[in-house]
Amino acid sequence: MTTTPRPSPAAAHTPAYDVATLTTCEDEPIHVPGAVQPHGVLLAIEHDSTVVVASANLGALLGLTARSAIGLPLAKVAGSQVSGFVREVLAQELPHEPATVVLREVRSGALARQEVDVRVHRSGERVIVEIEELVRSEGPRIRTARSSLARLAQGTTTERLAELLAEEVRDLTGFDRVMVYRFDEQWNGEVVAEAKLRRLNPFLGLHYPASDIPAQARRLYEINPIRVIADIHYAPVPLLPTFDPETGLPLDLSHASLRSVSPIHVEYLSNMGVTASMSVSILIDGRLWGLVACHHYSGPHLPSHEARAAAEVVTQATSHLVGHRLRAEAREAAVDTQRRLAEITARLADDMRSPVVSVSDDPGLLELVGATGAAVCFDGEVRVLGRTPPLELLERIAEVTDDPDRYVSSTQELGALDPELAGVAEVAAGVLRIGAVPERWLLWFRPEQRVVVEWGGDPSNKRLYDAESAEVRLSPRKSFDKWREVTQGVSESWKPWEVEGADVLGRNVNSLLLVRAREQIAMAESVQRTVVLDRAPDFHGVAVAARYQPATSYQLGGDWWDVFELGDRVALVVGDVAGHGVAAASAMTQLRTALRAYLFEGHDAATSLDLLDRLMDGLLDLGLATAAVALLDRETGEVVLSSAGHPAPLLLPAAGGAELVDLDPRPMLGVGQPGAVSVTLRLEPGDGLLLYSDGVVERRGTDLGERTERLRRLAGERPADDELERWVDGLVSELAATDSADPTDDDATMLVVRRR
Repeated sequence: MTTTPRPSPAAAHTPAYDVATLTTCEDEPIHVPGAVQPHGVLLAIEHDSTVVVASANLGALLGLTARSAIGLPLAKVAGSQVSGFVREVLAQELPHEPATVVLREVRSGALARQEVDVRVHRSGERVIVEIEELVRSEGPRIRTARSSLARLAQGTTTERLAELLAEEVRDLTGFDRVMVYRFDEQWNGEVVAEAKLRRLNPFLGLHYPASDIPAQARRLYEINPIRVIADIHYAPVPLLPTFDPETGLPLDLSHASLRSVSPIHVEYLSNMGVTASMSVSILIDGRLWGLVACHHYSGPHLPSHEARAAAEVVTQATSHLVGHRLRAEAREAAVDTQRRLAEITARLADDMRSPVVSVSDDPGLLELVGATGAAVCFDGEVRVLGRTPPLELLERIAEVTDDPDRYVSSTQELGALDPELAGVAEVAAGVLRIGAVPERWLLWFRPEQRVVVEWGGDPSNKRLYDAESAEVRLSPRKSFDKWREVTQGVSESWKPWEVEGADVLGRNVNSLLLVRAREQIAMAESVQRTVVLDRAPDFHGVAVAARYQPATSYQLGGDWWDVFELGDRVALVVGDVAGHGVAAASAMTQLRTALRAYLFEGHDAATSLDLLDRLMDGLLDLGLATAAVALLDRETGEVVLSSAGHPAPLLLPAAGGAELVDLDPRPMLGVGQPGAVSVTLRLEPGDGLLLYSDGVVERRGTDLGERTERLRRLAGERPADDELERWVDGLVSELAATDSADPTDDDATMLVVRRR
């Protein structure tokens, strides 16, 4: 391996461009270091293979100075074999392995007429070519990835897989120490497996604070899963020119193997006595789960590309196996939670006592989420179960844990939300909360877990980079120190299946609680939330968005919207039942279900409305209702529209503007008179259709035609190419601004679809 002089790390590893604003490692632009490691050269070329950026060591390794190489064809700089390989890669645009090339045409420099490894990848509009000295595999140490994978198959637990992974990567790469490092929810790390030389002190079980690997470094680990530092004392080789002449920005080296690394990280490793390192990302479902961290202590160390590739393959396979086991464990726990949930729901349905009493007395309530205490509040009536904080603190706890945007919220550290509540950590460090309104909630509690943690990093995060002196200053505690900490005031985390179980329980029980409560309108709200979705589902080929606004003087009316698939078509419905409250909500639920059934049975839009009218007139005592139905063929864009006493939809051409659809509606539903007709139109790509209820355009004492024209004008003025959710939100805001002085006692519903 090519060697270089060894300056002190703090002096050597400074960025290759101005960093006057750099103050902490969290701000460090490590993806654009402006420099590379010296064991290879890096060239950035244009699409015509002209060199535009070169590393300053080009002359030492290939015999042609970086400045003289700028503007030359790649073949003139590195030879025709390298140039040919690059053309082949660009023509195929496929993932590829590095190629081994002999630089026969290079006449001077350390790599002249030598075998080298060549890597090619893209960085924005540039093509990056990296040329490294070929490192030969070290005989018996290098096993095939296939044999390593066979040994990994022996791992039956996540812990054993981590142990096997550490052993295999060490055998493949020859590092003195290999650790498997797992992140927790706060991005603190823990060494969960280790393979090392016997003389080295163990790091197994040590924890490292999240500040040791800042967020931008974690993002790079997800982009580029393997990173090597061949010699911790290397002098960074700057890129010339420092800034890309076309963009004026430093070259993004996120995917570069030779990328220079953070001076702060180098200082960190130096404090640990590390002379070379390698890391491989453990990614599960595309998210960083942990790292394989490799350390060497006896000088520079650069594993061959073969060894690095094998280590990456083995790590990827282990990631897959670990992910499979974690998902299997989660599925088993989720199934168990569902079983407990079903048992609780059945008992509550059969219990005719007060809902608050029956919920708080249920023997499975705590077991459902692994809690030690719970408290239920319904309209001021509070009941507790198990170990709970004092009654006078429960309302405060419910208040600080409430998230207005979420039905379910949780915390592991209640004292962090309100220091005055830190005193109840022995019974309620962790809180899981469900509830949509302040006076109705259910809280589960977990006590703090006092855990002794052995730290091996710098929790104060005081490693600073001084841009003026180009020096790294460290806090008094060095990164290789070990110390113990007893965690207090923090509970075990709430698992996703526990949170989901609480969510489902709350939504299932909410109907029962509200039915037995004194406020019928509140119960009707729950019915509408169950029937009408909060957001439109996603469909291939079309975008859909919907908004529902309840009346100002009522919590609930009879409006509903519905969207669902019918083979290649999408059915869109907006309806309105006359009246408000429980009766309207109940009627709306029945009509929505019946209309869905008719459409699923294969009836067209007009026939379905006539059948619904006959059902209401002959069997259901539901009063009157209106509805509009649109059946959209996603492939052709054909739309079949039919209406029963409902406002005419708006067509939204992609070119802009809006126009009312000429549609002759049949009479309202419930009068027992057939005669629905359909109209067919076509939505071209980008065209949209807006269905709405009469609450959008009707106000007492105002002209319906004028208000409909106002809706048409406002809809037509909205940008047609805007993202659909933003489009409908903008329209709602404009309507609300003009209606602020003229509130309505009716619900308002809008459903908009746009062909992609």
